[in-house]
Amino acid sequence: MRKLITCCLLVLCLFSFGAAVAQENITVVGKVTDSLDGSGIPGVSVLVKGTSQGAQTDANGNYRIEVPKNGILVFSFISYRKVELPVAGRTNINVALESESTQLDQVVVIGYGTAQKRDLTGSITRVSGEELADKPATNPIASIQGKVAGVQVVNSGRPGQNPDVRIRGTNSINNVSPLYVVDGILNDNINYLNPADIESMEVLKDPSSLAIFGVRGANGVIAITTKQAKEGQLNFNFNSTVGFKEVSDKMKMTDAAGFRTLYDEQLTNQGSVPFNYDNWTGNTDWQDEIFQKGVLNYNNISVSGASEKNKFYMGLGYTIDQGIIKHEQLDKVTISINDQLSITDNFRVGMNFNGYQSKLPPPEAQMEGAVASALRAAPIAPVFNEAYGLYHTLPNFQRAQINNPMTNVELRRGHFINHEYRGVGSVFGELDFLEHFTFRASFLADYGFNKDRSYTPLINFYNPDLTGDDKTDRTGLLTSVSQGQSTLAKLQSDWLLTYKNTFGEHSLTAMVGYTTYSTRYEGLTASRGQGTGDPIPDDPNKWFVGIGSSDTQESDGTAWERRTISYLGRVLYNYQGKYLLNASFRRDGSSAFIRSNPWQNFGSIGAAWVLSEESFMSDVSFMDNLKLKGSWGVLGNQNTGDDYRYPMFPLLVANSSAVFDGNIFPGYEPQYIADPNLQWETVTAWEAGFEFTGFANKLTLEANYYNKLTRHIMVEVPGLLGTKPGLSNQGTIKNNGIELAANWSQRLSDDWSFTVGGNLTTLSNNVEFLVNDGYQILRDASRTTVGYPIGYFFGYVHDGIYQNAAEAEAAPENGLGTGGNFQPGDIRYRDLNGDGIIDANDRTMIGNPTPDFTYGANIGITYKQLDFGVEIMGVHGNEIFRDWNRNEFAQFNFLEDRLNRWHGEGTSDWEPIMNTSRGNNRQISSYYIEDGSFVRIRNLQLGYNFSSDVIQRLHLKSLRLFLNAQNPFTFAKNTGYTPEIGGSAIQFGVDNGTYPVPAIYTFGVNLNF
Repeated sequence: MRKLITCCLLVLCLFSFGAAVAQENITVVGKVTDSLDGSGIPGVSVLVKGTSQGAQTDANGNYRIEVPKNGILVFSFISYRKVELPVAGRTNINVALESESTQLDQVVVIGYGTAQKRDLTGSITRVSGEELADKPATNPIASIQGKVAGVQVVNSGRPGQNPDVRIRGTNSINNVSPLYVVDGILNDNINYLNPADIESMEVLKDPSSLAIFGVRGANGVIAITTKQAKEGQLNFNFNSTVGFKEVSDKMKMTDAAGFRTLYDEQLTNQGSVPFNYDNWTGNTDWQDEIFQKGVLNYNNISVSGASEKNKFYMGLGYTIDQGIIKHEQLDKVTISINDQLSITDNFRVGMNFNGYQSKLPPPEAQMEGAVASALRAAPIAPVFNEAYGLYHTLPNFQRAQINNPMTNVELRRGHFINHEYRGVGSVFGELDFLEHFTFRASFLADYGFNKDRSYTPLINFYNPDLTGDDKTDRTGLLTSVSQGQSTLAKLQSDWLLTYKNTFGEHSLTAMVGYTTYSTRYEGLTASRGQGTGDPIPDDPNKWFVGIGSSDTQESDGTAWERRTISYLGRVLYNYQGKYLLNASFRRDGSSAFIRSNPWQNFGSIGAAWVLSEESFMSDVSFMDNLKLKGSWGVLGNQNTGDDYRYPMFPLLVANSSAVFDGNIFPGYEPQYIADPNLQWETVTAWEAGFEFTGFANKLTLEANYYNKLTRHIMVEVPGLLGTKPGLSNQGTIKNNGIELAANWSQRLSDDWSFTVGGNLTTLSNNVEFLVNDGYQILRDASRTTVGYPIGYFFGYVHDGIYQNAAEAEAAPENGLGTGGNFQPGDIRYRDLNGDGIIDANDRTMIGNPTPDFTYGANIGITYKQLDFGVEIMGVHGNEIFRDWNRNEFAQFNFLEDRLNRWHGEGTSDWEPIMNTSRGNNRQISSYYIEDGSFVRIRNLQLGYNFSSDVIQRLHLKSLRLFLNAQNPFTFAKNTGYTPEIGGSAIQFGVDNGTYPVPAIYTFGVNLNF
């Protein structure tokens, strides 16, 4: 790595320092400020035109540069208009840059190109890399939570876990993830990216922005541009963040005394023998045992340099991210390289590469198993027996079903090895010709390789209930090993021709293109146990499937491939700067439907009217810009999950077998029968809204109404085509809502400035059609059926507690199949159909995991070199289904709320009697429903930018120190660790003992030199 950095530095030096101009030089100093508020702009490129000689403004906007007496200075910075000024012998030159955003000239990334925001009719929100850089996150998507209207991000506290992202609602029963486009390459996730290497992130939400992506546009698009060198600068950047994370709100479980009280009462109510606590005198908080203060450390260094002909950037990153469970850690190394060379004035070539290698923490199931067992394990069990040197077993009433929580944390520690490798790169050539045409050819590839090995050791416990002198419980699992490898390769090529011209009062940009995309996956897994032989050694060098008993070997493998070819086109038209028209079209051909409908068409049209450009608005002095806009389009969704990855070619699954000549031959049949008219899902969407800027560009406001109808949803229908299940387009889902976003920025004085902003999104979801009347998809408490929101919670309505025998005798008949009549202390379920029987017909909607609205807010205050920021996010109107303590298979520890149980008339009207033998009280009902609304302080940050005097003495360009608190406060009503709970498209918001989202406290430094 050191040699690589050295070589890159040498290359930078060669192209960054041109020959000195043979004329007299003078020293020029000055300050670059914002034309609106007069504040200094740090990081502005100051370049001597025609050379690679340049400088950069410091944190206050000051610069110093050696220039020829008759030279020309070029001032440029992202989102500001470039300015060229002749030196003409002057030694002091101050310049005020005009923000492109004030002129609506800000360039944003759209599908297969870029455009000025003023020319667009859709909804695209831009998040700068600076807004992500100081926030602790291994996945950059986590940092946009609460920042963008219409985007719901549900983060996981687990290191390396991908967030659950939904743009404008849940569109399908199969998959909801958006498309990610990184420097042009289409992808399903961006966990390989380093947040420090991101220049900007654009969120595309409306049909006029998304239709160009065809079968991959329905769930929204997040386009990421990585950093490139800025012309005239040789820049070295180093930033480092160190901190810790912790569980800020533990779940309130009973201690040993509370547990004994409730368990004794439960046994009495059940007529059971009292439990003997002689060997069970512990008072263990299992949450304290498994949790730790996890340390995190992000380190990034980048080097970049540019001349008129060449731009080069390289970034290196190393991350250590410990989880909040002991011994859980993610190690991650990233590299980002891009280079662009202008061979002639009209011909450019370039390359991009992002590399990633990580050592993953233990499997999700193992860590979430540790959390679940910590909540369920009885607190009366001690943790460890010093005399035997063994972890303590749990009491016999839960021993067979629940392990000591330290089993997954300590005894299986270090027995899992999982490495991920990934390389994502591209090369391109771009040619300008005939004045208005540009042709670009790009070749892009993504190759990922994963390998893992694991070992199940012998596990012994101390068991005080054993008779005899030896208390060692040797009933642990036999040893075994497992091994797996997988590869995922993606290839993409783009051939794009663009025409751009302005003639008279007309402006036109037209693009046509041809693109191909292929994906290939291969995976193998295998395992072996020790069988009747000796245990497999606890040695990583032996953890391969080749050791152990071949009689116990199991293996599996899968492979698939998918290809698409596409033709696309787009037109952006502008008349007089006030009448805008956007139209796009894409025709996708897919190998998945080679037997049915390989080709599908998608397209959109959008229009906008810039009222502020009309003469009759010229007297409205407070208005800088007002645009009315609307768009309509048809989008596609091929992101239908692993089950239907290759819909016309179902997997073969085992069925019956036959005997021939004394040998058994297994029989196989298709997993489902595919409808001959099968096609990808489509979304017909439209939106209408406006954009407003006013009061000298201090206020920006945007409002949109969106409406999306997903048709042709793929559903596996039992017996649709013969006796086998069939896969067919048999579903329709509607999403609609309103998005609002506003921001006010103002400079109060030379020292003070502030920014305040916020966004709000309403969400309405409804299943319009699903196969036929009465068809439903049930996943425990989650149900999807016509007339209701997707994945809503379905069960009985808790209507109080039967307080006495008279109430119980007057109760409806018990038709739950649990036996016997209702008794005092039982939950009273509402007889919704009034037939005098409580049965399955009385189930109804008891909760909705989709919120009514989501929101975010931010406040930023700057005083001289000091800045302070607050970010807030929240959701409202959703419910959570608490499932982890619906104990159907073992005796669990109790929530503290159970101390408020019914134990006599008038003692409780919510918590039922302590009696697990009454199955009545374990029904899926509103008893397990919790309010999912919450408000979270997402980020608190205090930063300091050192003054120009200090950084000049230190020979730096800029130096910044900052403190950040992430998730320090959450205001919620649920009993779980976190109110934000993701899941699949049809089962989300279910708390299974969900991994906590921790509070994170960090200190960081960012310096340029």
